[in-house]
Amino acid sequence: MQSNFSVALSGQMSLQKRLETIANNVANASTAGYRAEEVKFETLLSHTSNTPVAFASAGQSYLSRASGEIVRTDNLFDVAVQGDAWLGIQTPAGPVYTRDGRLKMTPTGELQTLNGYSVLDAGNSPILLDPNGGAPRISHDGAITQNNRAIGAIGLFKIDDKASLKRFDNSGVIPDQPPTPVVEFSKVGVQQGFMERANVNPVLEMSKLIMVSRAFDAVSSSLKDSEASLQEAIRTLGATS
Repeated sequence: MQSNFSVALSGQMSLQKRLETIANNVANASTAGYRAEEVKFETLLSHTSNTPVAFASAGQSYLSRASGEIVRTDNLFDVAVQGDAWLGIQTPAGPVYTRDGRLKMTPTGELQTLNGYSVLDAGNSPILLDPNGGAPRISHDGAITQNNRAIGAIGLFKIDDKASLKRFDNSGVIPDQPPTPVVEFSKVGVQQGFMERANVNPVLEMSKLIMVSRAFDAVSSSLKDSEASLQEAIRTLGATS
């Protein structure tokens, strides 16, 4: 097979992956705390001939850690994480970390996410509120009070910048390195009565979608032209032999 076919095919594969990630980002643009998926591409060189051939890799996906827009809700069970930190929640998959701070209190007083996962304190224990104590007051460092009585504190966790993140249930992530509890709150904290939106810019993502779609069509057209040229060459050689 001619190298131009292989190169074009590798380009199509990388563009297809980019289309899928952009479409997923657009679909989750309204998901609270969602982290956009990006793709990092590399160039692979083949030295099987005297002339090196450059191929596009399929791409490596990663989750963007950029913060989303913080919006006011005035709901005392909503908290927005400020700075480079995450909330910890307990799930069937183990501890998961999220920026979706829309919470609720169960009839038994357990503090949970809207999806029913227990919110953890800095010691990875579920937080229990007073079910008859009304809405909690949550300070910048996550400390919780009800009726002026200390109840506990929402845990904030730092994930190492080099850690790889795997998505869980839209807004959750599972790092490949254990996070560490935050103990210094000058640059990190929570803001009660606010929530964080997805870090997806729908207009920018739609622009990317159009650009990648056009690039995909251009590669497809190039493949068709190459195939037509090859068939013409075969016919010409066949007629002269």
